[in-house]
Amino acid sequence: MRLHTTTVLSLTALALTGCSTSSAGSSDPTPSTAVSAHTDGDNAPASAPLSSAALAERLLDERDLGEDYIRQPQRAERHDDISVIGCPALEKLGGEAAVGGSFDFSHEAKVSFTYVGGGGSQVSEELYSDTEAKLSKGMGRIFDAMTSCPTYQVLVGSTSVTVTAQKVLAARLGDEQWSQWLTFFSGGRNSIVKQTAVRTGTVVVVVSGSPGLVDAHMRTAVAKARVARSTG
Repeated sequence: MRLHTTTVLSLTALALTGCSTSSAGSSDPTPSTAVSAHTDGDNAPASAPLSSAALAERLLDERDLGEDYIRQPQRAERHDDISVIGCPALEKLGGEAAVGGSFDFSHEAKVSFTYVGGGGSQVSEELYSDTEAKLSKGMGRIFDAMTSCPTYQVLVGSTSVTVTAQKVLAARLGDEQWSQWLTFFSGGRNSIVKQTAVRTGTVVVVVSGSPGLVDAHMRTAVAKARVARSTG
C-alpha cells in the first residue's frame, strides 16, 4: 500500500543523516508499558489554539540550547509517497490521514539543529496547536500505530529501511505524554531516534533525534510552549 506518512518519512531522514547509537547522554532504551499519562489539568478550561506564527516564536533556539548547536535550513515540505511493509496499523493510518501528513493539525512550526559538540547528532522540534480533543486523539493514534509492530520496513524511493519500534516511559511534563525509540537499519548502518511528545493544553511539543539530546531539552521545550499557551 502506498501512503503519505510524513512522520515516518521525517524520522527516517533524521536517522539516515546523523543520529547514531553512540550519542552522549543516551539513556537506557528499556521499553515500558506506560506511554501516555493524564494529569489533573484535564479539567482546566480549554484555551484557544495558537497560530503558526505564535508557535514559531516559542520554538527552541540557540539561546535555549547553547553555542554547540547550529540551526539547519528549513527544508521544503515533502509529501513523498512511501511504502510500509509488515505493519497493517501504519498502512491504515496512512490511508486515513489527510493530505499533508499524519500530523493533521491546524497550526504548526518546526526547527532542526545539529549538535556539533556530539559528532553531528541532530535534534528537531515540532509544535502543533489545535483543540485539546483533536490533539489527544491524533497523537495517541499515531504513536499507537508506530509502536504496534515490533519490526517493519519502510521504502523511501530506492532505499529500504528496517525499523524496530518500542514504547518507553515518558516523564510527566504536561497533560499527556508519549515516547518511543525507533531503531533504523539501512545500508549497514544502525541508528536510533527517540521521539517524545507532550501535550500541554492546546499545544503539542514533539522533540525527535539523538536520545541524549531529546532528554536534555524536552523540559525546556515544554516550558517554552507553555508560555505560548498563556500569552499567545
